[in-house]
Amino acid sequence: MKLHNNTIRGVHTALQAIFEEGQYADKVIERTLKSNPKWGARDRSFIAETTYEMVRWWRLINYLSPSKDYWDLFGTYWLMQGNPLPEWEEFARINPDKLKGKYESIHDPALLESIPDWLQKLGEKELGGLWEKEIHALNEEAEVVLRVNTLKTTRERLKNQLAEDGINTYVVKGYPDALVLEERQNVFRHPAFKEGLFEVQDASSQLVASSLAVEPGMRVIDACAGAGGKSLHLAALMENKGKILSMDVEEWKLQQTKLRARRDGVSIIEPRVIEGTKTIKRLKESADRLLLDVPCSGLGVLRRNPDTKWKLSPESIDKVHQTQQEILQSYPSMLKKGGQMVYATCSILPSENELQVKKFLESDAGKDFELIEDKKVLAQESGFDGFYIARLIKK
Repeated sequence: MKLHNNTIRGVHTALQAIFEEGQYADKVIERTLKSNPKWGARDRSFIAETTYEMVRWWRLINYLSPSKDYWDLFGTYWLMQGNPLPEWEEFARINPDKLKGKYESIHDPALLESIPDWLQKLGEKELGGLWEKEIHALNEEAEVVLRVNTLKTTRERLKNQLAEDGINTYVVKGYPDALVLEERQNVFRHPAFKEGLFEVQDASSQLVASSLAVEPGMRVIDACAGAGGKSLHLAALMENKGKILSMDVEEWKLQQTKLRARRDGVSIIEPRVIEGTKTIKRLKESADRLLLDVPCSGLGVLRRNPDTKWKLSPESIDKVHQTQQEILQSYPSMLKKGGQMVYATCSILPSENELQVKKFLESDAGKDFELIEDKKVLAQESGFDGFYIARLIKK
């Protein structure tokens, strides 16, 4: 592939915002691409993918690079990808043979997988022998997965519709609403997206709403709804019959839920801001089903959010543990007797998952609950994001 000076500069600008200003990679890339409308589809794809991959391998790139200069860092990354460097003066300091020798002499697994040392120690401690393969799988580029909106179309119909426009997809056993793109591309511009025929949602994430065993006509609370991806899936599974309270502490996220629901033809979602314990108390024993897709470290979704590993710290993970248990101690009171609850995270760490459920069940708040089943979804086994899903019943 031929390199262009202006697109490499676009990558530089994005990396500066991510690492020097602490901004989130997805927002930075979105803004960078908007800043130059003259870039074509190939240029935009190059900038987005290169930025994400350089963020992913940032520690390793910095170790191998002859300097912290952005041209040296990019040139190092380009060689790591197996590409030849053009004979530009910007790359004059890079010696490919020296770089290769330096790479081959690395024995530190944290450096090879380009993660902080503390994360390597934590992963080994919590996952033991599974950690090495798991972090390797989480360093691979994520596939683009669509969730078919069954309120408006069928999987087969959407598959054929997209194929007519050169967007080829395949189905995966065990994921009834999923279509996986054969090749990465921007599907948000496709008319089918604008018509609400699909959402972009990882296959593992699609397992969460399915685990709640909802039925049409039920009253369901999605208590950590965020931008509403799982609420929308629940609405489709309920055939748009019943009621879903989509709750979150952040009002701006719920605004997204409203817009998405309108596009998807969903009318049963009612967004509600959690303004404190009063909001929870008012809803005591009112839900047939309760979804707690709680805040977490996000380690299971490193493939699509590689900057997470540079923003996390042991302290932030401790804080997450505290938040998760606070939610478990308070929110389940909204569930009716005989109702079912799902506790889910996009993390692979037992300390955020089964150990939190165990702690809840042993507490006073959890004494009336029973674990029906739980599922640990690892990226190395599924090929998709890492998740944890526990289903409980209130006796």
